[in-house]
Amino acid sequence: MFLSALELRNIIESSFLPKRCQCSLSPDLKMTVKVFAEDGTDTLDLLRTDIDAQHLNSCREIHELIAGLRSDLYHHHGENEHHEVLGKAL
Repeated sequence: MFLSALELRNIIESSFLPKRCQCSLSPDLKMTVKVFAEDGTDTLDLLRTDIDAQHLNSCREIHELIAGLRSDLYHHHGENEHHEVLGKAL
């Protein structure tokens, strides 16, 4: 890692604003990222574990991780909205 754990956490957590994001890093450099719903509850919109932070050695790698997490969040959120619409239509 070319950044400290604190700097890396700050970059990732702030990239999901206005949603609340919590990023934790274990001593063996495995990262867990939680993104919470915007309704003020502790409902998780996204949970990713065992992210290997040892390979986050450049801005590009950090950007690709964040882009992948955002994509996962978008697809997860989109699926939930699709099911809600289908449920109302029936």
